[in-house]
Amino acid sequence: MPRSSTRTRLNRLGTVPKVVVDVMPKPEILDPQGKAVHGALPRLGFSGVTDVRQGKRFELELAGEVTDEVLDQVRQMAETLLSNPVIENFEVRVEHSEGAA
Repeated sequence: MPRSSTRTRLNRLGTVPKVVVDVMPKPEILDPQGKAVHGALPRLGFSGVTDVRQGKRFELELAGEVTDEVLDQVRQMAETLLSNPVIENFEVRVEHSEGAA
């Protein structure tokens, strides 16, 4: 979408509504990617990290206000498409980013 269209989606606070969905493996699920990163950190000279869990982050820019109904719909998206509820947990939250001037 062109940058100018972002201006039309600014809410009254001058920000673009964005919903973030963070998806992480459930604690009881092995995380081989996290383990690989954890093992690589000391080899690269980084110390003090006791564990690494790797997940996914989705940023959804929305047209209009973020209502409870919209958040419920995003939770449904997360449960059916963005995550695998058998092995992953997800968290939905609202962030506001400054719009273009």
